[in-house]
Amino acid sequence: MNREIQAVGLDIGTSKVRCVIGEPSAGGVMNIIGIGQAESRGLRRGIVTTTDAVIETIKKAVGDAERMSGFEIQAVTINLSGEHLRGENKTGVVAVAGAGREITTEDVERAVESASAMQLPAGWEIVDRLPQEFIIDGQDGIVEPIGMRGSRLESRIHVVSSPSAGKQNVVKAIRQAGLEVEKMILEPLAAAQSTLTDDDKEYGCALVNIGSELTSLMIFGRGAVQHTTVFPFGGMHFTKDIAVGLRVSIPEANKIKHHYGCVAGFLMNEAERKESIEVTPVGRQETRQLSKEILADIMQPRAIELLQLIAQEVFNSRGQIPSGVILTGGGALNRGMVEIAEQVFDAPTRLGFLEPKLFGGLFDEVQNPEWAVACGLALSSMRSQIRTLNTGGKSQARKVAEWFENFREKFR
Repeated sequence: MNREIQAVGLDIGTSKVRCVIGEPSAGGVMNIIGIGQAESRGLRRGIVTTTDAVIETIKKAVGDAERMSGFEIQAVTINLSGEHLRGENKTGVVAVAGAGREITTEDVERAVESASAMQLPAGWEIVDRLPQEFIIDGQDGIVEPIGMRGSRLESRIHVVSSPSAGKQNVVKAIRQAGLEVEKMILEPLAAAQSTLTDDDKEYGCALVNIGSELTSLMIFGRGAVQHTTVFPFGGMHFTKDIAVGLRVSIPEANKIKHHYGCVAGFLMNEAERKESIEVTPVGRQETRQLSKEILADIMQPRAIELLQLIAQEVFNSRGQIPSGVILTGGGALNRGMVEIAEQVFDAPTRLGFLEPKLFGGLFDEVQNPEWAVACGLALSSMRSQIRTLNTGGKSQARKVAEWFENFREKFR
């Protein structure tokens, strides 16, 4: 591995913490050389509740990945999540003042700053600015305005804000685990990096990342992020429904969900409907039998309800999604989620598997929607570090070049 590049993605979730180590290969491919995961502790809805527990979980996942790769991790790129993340589309306009009205990096920076000027609640901060397009003298759809001529530069930016405390506590836990934070990336944006094609983003799609307690929605169109929302629900809702409906413990309900869960009863044939599952009610020694049909009857209404809430948000945002809906995260793996989502959204729907042209190495080990975020984080880290190496040192001109390269990457 090129020791100058430490491509490490650390997905810190409420259910699992996953770590991916990658190295650059030809054609921009990232070879995955180490993976690790651990049961998550000390987190609730993306917020740290017990720092020591989070530290131990991080150490275990990172340690497993280090042993597999033979590489000692120093810095990680992590996911930014939380139920209070808020995305808004903003516009900024500046006059081009350069010689010959040629647009410079400084003009672009001023236009972006103008769009980002907004009142925030106390304790909140802007966590990302995602470019949608630039408009020069009324001509829209421009991605790289630097060097073009015009007198009026307009920027359209998707600005994402969040409470500061949640981010600070995660960073503190990582540092106490002996690591540095290279950068933070919005969770659905990381999943999009590893699973979406350029056509998906260009023509319009909705990426739905279903975690344990949070579900994030990111709508793409014209190659850029158009809408971001986080919902305070996830796969744990199914687990709780099973626990209540079958009178079993949460761990037992989780096992039943993973082994037998189906949210679309119409996918089961008659024999499967009658097939029995053995369960042990809470506080009892004896087991009892129930049919898979009863389990589906518990899970299906919840799946429809949650997906309808997301579909309503897509409708309210006026997002156009001809490329359909892409489901990532562990909550997407319940059998029948794709089929139910296809009916609810009335759009083509698929699971978000890793794009084969972007990954190599241990690719088969992580070809699963659960690993979409971690792999996207590592891929973004690798690309960022390659750009930094290519721009060389840190002169002011190179800093400007690197800034715009990082900015332009968000169009991809």
